[in-house]
Amino acid sequence: MKRNARLAAAMLTSALVLGLGGCAAPDFNRSLYSLNQPVVERTHYMLDVAAGPGGLPIPEQRRLAGWFEALDLDYGDRVAVEADTASPATIAAVAGIVERYGLLLSDQAPVTEGFVEPGRTRVVVTRSVATVPTCPNWTDDGDGNFANATSRNYGCATNSNYAAMVANPEDLVRGQSSRGGSSVNGSNRAIEAYRSGGSPSASSAPATGSGSPD
Repeated sequence: MKRNARLAAAMLTSALVLGLGGCAAPDFNRSLYSLNQPVVERTHYMLDVAAGPGGLPIPEQRRLAGWFEALDLDYGDRVAVEADTASPATIAAVAGIVERYGLLLSDQAPVTEGFVEPGRTRVVVTRSVATVPTCPNWTDDGDGNFANATSRNYGCATNSNYAAMVANPEDLVRGQSSRGGSSVNGSNRAIEAYRSGGSPSASSAPATGSGSPD
């Protein structure tokens, strides 16, 4: 009899434990830090142009410029040339077209898929976009927030606006690093190019892109 009573008590205790476990509070954010953070995604756009030891022919230069125009190339985009498929004259020609958009040719090209045919050079444009994929988040049950925890939507407005307004999304990943010169030099170079109606000379600044290399 006592054995049966003990067995029944043990079963009752197990049932209560399982029942209380099912009613346990969800994983609340009890801090004042937002769990909704910007995520930076990169997209690579590629164009193979016909080029040779003498550089990039005029028709191909126009084709490349039209491609940049269609992509709406702007600050924050990074343009690179696969150096193993390009001659110095071709790289210089591409850099001259890129400088029309106020950018400098990056010295490192990302790894891309596909095979580059002989006699062609691959130009890669890397574009980064920052978003907050978890926003908005209105899954909270306000009536059941007995722990006075932070809302799951907390930080969505600030971080979403921040991601939308940042000029170069790569800055959210690594930030800007000093290249050993003053930022005034770069601004003066752009002003001189604007006044002269041309592009700044490649020899007055290192050939770097607007973003950080992969």
